[in-house]
Amino acid sequence: MPNVTMPKLSDTMTEGTITRWRKKKGDTVEMGDILAEVETDKATMEMEAFDDGVLHEIFVPDGGKAKVGDAVALILAEGETAESAGKTPAAKNDLTTSGGKEAAPATAAPAAKAAEGSADSDSRVKASPLARKIAKEKGISLASVQGSGPGGRIVVKDLEGAPSAPAPAAAAPAPAAAPAIQATAGASDTKVPLSGMRRTIAERLVASKQQNPHFYLSVEVDAGPLMKLRTELNKANEAAGQPKLTVNDFVLLAISRAAAAHPYVNASWGGDSIIQYASVNISVAVAVDDGLVTPVIRNAAKLSLKEISASVKDLAARARTKKLKPEEYQGGTITVSNLGSYGVEQFYAIVNPPQAAIVAVGAIVKKPVVNAKDEIVVGQRMVVSLSGDHRVVDGAIGAEFLGTLRKLIENPALMLF
Repeated sequence: MPNVTMPKLSDTMTEGTITRWRKKKGDTVEMGDILAEVETDKATMEMEAFDDGVLHEIFVPDGGKAKVGDAVALILAEGETAESAGKTPAAKNDLTTSGGKEAAPATAAPAAKAAEGSADSDSRVKASPLARKIAKEKGISLASVQGSGPGGRIVVKDLEGAPSAPAPAAAAPAPAAAPAIQATAGASDTKVPLSGMRRTIAERLVASKQQNPHFYLSVEVDAGPLMKLRTELNKANEAAGQPKLTVNDFVLLAISRAAAAHPYVNASWGGDSIIQYASVNISVAVAVDDGLVTPVIRNAAKLSLKEISASVKDLAARARTKKLKPEEYQGGTITVSNLGSYGVEQFYAIVNPPQAAIVAVGAIVKKPVVNAKDEIVVGQRMVVSLSGDHRVVDGAIGAEFLGTLRKLIENPALMLF
């Protein structure tokens, strides 16, 4: 029976931490039983058994880490022994040292190959021992010298005036990467160990800023009509005993419709092509204790306001309790980050790779505005910003997307049909 290995529970997961074993050594397990709880870069999830048998050995204890694919335990069938199964943690883990492949033999550099070729040809040329020694010291290729000795043998006098072989050009040193600036903790400071989630967030965001050429756009939107419609609908919902709608529900609905209308924004960089997604799957940024997770509302452009509201409430609640399934935070096509509830009026977010765009939503703020009659009145304004990967999204395309988004937010009834 095969080893129990660390499963890949998210698209970005490279290792997991066994937070708690639910079964102990010697327990009988059945297919589908929960063996352990695993902390990934996104959530804490349950690891199931895929075989019936006895939990014979646990290779990774509570709190231990293992790379995806590494053995964490061994389940044996009835009558089976570890020897007969031929399974140990080393049997699995040794293969992953070099990515599961044997190391390829070292390949000589071009200069080394040239030197080896010259040495081989010189060894086949007839020359006196002294001539060979002098040629080596002066860097003279014997193959280029005409010998005057018996049978064409090269002698010392033949080396006079012979050109020395040019020294192989030294490879230009690679520019040294600037060292990362890291803080040093003082005696009274607290060092918080990085969780798998925090480490992955750091790695992915650094990669995004380094690899994706970001650009930023923003528009100020009149949120008055949205707030008026929200108040009316919530009165009806309250009378019917239904949940209230949030500002974010309307914003997500508007973004889903705008993204469907502008497929170049609902896209990713594919290396030799741009991938435009057939459906709008909105990744919604949710703050959790360890950082940020982005559960996905699938086919959002085809959902109603009520369906989007119910979906985001459910996903956010389970994200905060680390109960999301892997497929629930994979496959997003555009991300939305809303910090309005924190009082943040405007910000720009970092693109969530491999997506090409992220929308940042600020708070609704009351401020004096000039209306169509040139009167100064109290308005409700909200700033919506777009961060884009310039390889995929051009400025004009991003501006058109924000224009559509503003039209929908300022005329929210258009989204209800």
